Amino acid sequence: MKESHLWWRDGVIYQIYPRSFMDSNQDGFGDLAGITSRLDYLVDLGVEGLWFSPIYPSPDADHGYDISDYQAIDPRYGSLETFDHLVREAHGRGLKIIMDMVMNHTSDQHPWFVASRSSRDNPYHDWYLWSDPRPGGKLPNNWQSIFGGAGWKFEPAIGQYYFHMFSEHQPDLNWRNPQVRHTMLDNYRFWLERGVDGFRLDVFNACFKDANFHNNPPKFGLFPFDWQKHLFDIDQPEMLSLLAEIRNLLDAYPERYAVGETFWGNPDKAALYSGPQLLHGAFNFDFMISFWRPRQFLHAIQQWEQALAPEAWPTWVLNNHDVSRSASRYGRGEDDARLKVAAALLLTQRGTLFIYYGEEIGMRDTPLRRNQVQDPVGQRFWPFYKGRDICRAPMQWDSSAHAGFSTVEPWLPVHPDFAERNLSAQKSDPGSLYYFYRSLIHLRKKYIALREGMFLSLTFEPRTLIAYLRQTSEQTILVALNFSRRPNRLALGANLLRVSWKMLLTSSPKTVPDIHHGLLHLDADEACILVQQ
Repeated sequence: MKESHLWWRDGVIYQIYPRSFMDSNQDGFGDLAGITSRLDYLVDLGVEGLWFSPIYPSPDADHGYDISDYQAIDPRYGSLETFDHLVREAHGRGLKIIMDMVMNHTSDQHPWFVASRSSRDNPYHDWYLWSDPRPGGKLPNNWQSIFGGAGWKFEPAIGQYYFHMFSEHQPDLNWRNPQVRHTMLDNYRFWLERGVDGFRLDVFNACFKDANFHNNPPKFGLFPFDWQKHLFDIDQPEMLSLLAEIRNLLDAYPERYAVGETFWGNPDKAALYSGPQLLHGAFNFDFMISFWRPRQFLHAIQQWEQALAPEAWPTWVLNNHDVSRSASRYGRGEDDARLKVAAALLLTQRGTLFIYYGEEIGMRDTPLRRNQVQDPVGQRFWPFYKGRDICRAPMQWDSSAHAGFSTVEPWLPVHPDFAERNLSAQKSDPGSLYYFYRSLIHLRKKYIALREGMFLSLTFEPRTLIAYLRQTSEQTILVALNFSRRPNRLALGANLLRVSWKMLLTSSPKTVPDIHHGLLHLDADEACILVQQ
């Protein structure tokens, strides 16, 4: 049996995109005071941690992921005093706060980079990755930017290139410089001392690059960034010692947490960085890239569990600020039946679970015109890729103007369906997706098997349904998920038939398990959760 309740391990974490959650001062831009005003809603939903996308000062070349000051709050969100008040109010309600920490790069307007690009002999010059041109003025190597094009930008004033894995306005830091390492760790301490409970590490495994800037070898891929094997620009061995240092720092404070965004990752890579001396967790995004196929989801679960060391802890996520919303990927029109199946799949797994604001009410991707797109990636690749703004629209609180997010035009348009799809409407409907999410989260709190139990699949290479047990020595829960729009059946087998089952939750109207002739009968698109009596 594990130690007593641990918030990041046993609870559900709710990701907030702050500029889109709640506008308190009616400027069309979400802010910290707006989040504070909605804390009671989040407590009632049942989540235990809140992860904020970046709220630091930023020129907004990449919506806050280009930081110009690591120890301040962007005035659009509030101030350090506003933040401190939010932390106190959250902690008073039992909620924990997770900050986004962007480690790989800064803004090109950060004072460090302004100094770095001013001359080769400036003390800050070596804080970033600079290289002389090759003969003939050629690029230092073949490394690419994931935002498109070469990853090198020439600075005529000093006759050198600097490297940027993302936008040219996001120069990469030189983590081989001890001063960079020391200063960035001080930024962690700054927020820990203000009561922050954890950090989400943005593209952490890209921090170190090969010291000699070797070329990446070529490979076949669909997109230019995937035309190389990324042997020298990410996942360098020095990353492990840095993560151990970050972990030691966090362990000096009670119950602090770090989860990493594994850049260009897979289960094996995420597992490499997870463990008692490394990160508490690393994101595995296999659920987010799975089609609506039960076999694919089951394989994702099995591969992740097999990749992790016994002492490591999984993470699970269906949505975040970078991908099309699951409601648009999996939903059929405005029907939420599939979304309840997806919610049950996510919230009955072993691990730290993350949900994205609006996921609990089935917010869809917001349709945008070309002139409404603000995401630099969407602007560059339109119309082949419309960017990430589609999943970042304002939260739909009610049917009033601008969905209750603000009284003025928001920074991004609200989805046109807000008059019907909003939290207020779903709170008045006991059969809504919101109540289903809320019920699932509260079931996890009540039943230890859903938090700690082993995973035992009851289906092999499933085509239309997934079924599994979550089991401890004291408790057994059966989860059956019908991915088909037709009724389905699960053969229980002799051992399970000898058990008396009680219905915990179902997305269908039934109140008791429909078991006869050795079969558990499921309605179309039904998520069914039973507990052994």
